[in-house]
Amino acid sequence: MSDANSNKQAVLDFYNLALNEGKPEEAVRRHLGDVYVQHNPQAGDGAEAFISFVSGFRSQFQGLRFQFKRAIAEGDLVAVHSHMKVSADDRGTAVMDFFRLENGRIVEHWDALQPVPEESANANTMF
Repeated sequence: MSDANSNKQAVLDFYNLALNEGKPEEAVRRHLGDVYVQHNPQAGDGAEAFISFVSGFRSQFQGLRFQFKRAIAEGDLVAVHSHMKVSADDRGTAVMDFFRLENGRIVEHWDALQPVPEESANANTMF
């Protein structure tokens, strides 16, 4: 059985490998479970669908970069709050990803995205 901190490290390594380093195949090999349930309606279930989605997204946005702001783990769930930018001049998008793990392997994913606006009603950042 994996602990919450190990799960958090696995998720951060998985996402960094796949998204920032452009190695989705290696990320899948290291961290994905035999079953991978995807709740993002733009991506399919399973390892091959994940690899295809990430590869396509990275080819469309070659300046893609995720800056992980915080990660929180509780039991088999990990939440990651990050700043996604598709180019150097992009204001970016606030992203919340939620992962469920079984025996230290990622088996399920949810996400929600919100563009960073030019103006805000408050002086707080999204991060």
